[in-house]
Amino acid sequence: MQGLRFGVTGLLIGLLSACSSAPPQGQGASSSRPSVDGAPDYLMDVSKIPDAVPTVHTGPFKASPYRVLGTDYTPMQDGRHYREEGEASWYGTKFHGQKTANGELYDLYGMTAAHKTLPLPTYVQVTNLANDRTIVVRVNDRGPFYSDRIIDLSYAAARKLGFAEKGTARVRVEGIDPVAWHQQRDPAYLVTARAAKPEGAPQSASSPASMAGDVYLQVGAFASAQSAERLRAQLQSQTASPVFLSTTENASGTLHRVRIGPMTSHDQAEQLADVLRRANLGTPAVISGN
Repeated sequence: MQGLRFGVTGLLIGLLSACSSAPPQGQGASSSRPSVDGAPDYLMDVSKIPDAVPTVHTGPFKASPYRVLGTDYTPMQDGRHYREEGEASWYGTKFHGQKTANGELYDLYGMTAAHKTLPLPTYVQVTNLANDRTIVVRVNDRGPFYSDRIIDLSYAAARKLGFAEKGTARVRVEGIDPVAWHQQRDPAYLVTARAAKPEGAPQSASSPASMAGDVYLQVGAFASAQSAERLRAQLQSQTASPVFLSTTENASGTLHRVRIGPMTSHDQAEQLADVLRRANLGTPAVISGN
């Protein structure tokens, strides 16, 4: 079934015969799909393949219930706090270039994985419990539907964890919050400091009392209150600064503006605006209050 992984076979041949020439176009994919899964003829140096970089997902997640081999699966809606230990397998040449459950093409040299119930896409950290090697992969496929294995890694991911030759390994899989992951490495990633509020003023989704000279970010403006609220909720889950709706009337009708702030400085606002643009979160513009 296209996009659903059933696990790699335990007998893996040719893994010790590395080739020094460049891989053929498609990075090891043959002209016809192999009938048996396995490793590619070309063994790339996987140490040069970077881990997946957790990225804030702004579109819909693929997390609808589905049925495979007579079993019903109900994906979780949030994989950021997922943690489980169990057996991992990998898949390779038989599925290289085929569509994943997420609609992307599987690349056996990509840092990706298949999971039965994590929302697609989700980023996870996988640790080989036998050697403590750790990688980060992007879950974009469904599976494995074989035995009790909990995750099916790409060939490259299995090589980096050191179990491709063996076929399986006991691992720990931990969901990643992309915002928290970036903040651990760069404290300036999104704003962590809460803006001060006047004493007694409640924090809410409605517009806070503004003062002349306050600096805000306007991230979007919508005729639809529902669309504005969706963006507000998304932004609020990713920044500690207050995110609110400011409603105004114009000749065309009511406009619902999504704003963040007040910021502590104009530089802080510009910094956050740049991060939001790179994350494709609206079209932020720095504005003054009042």
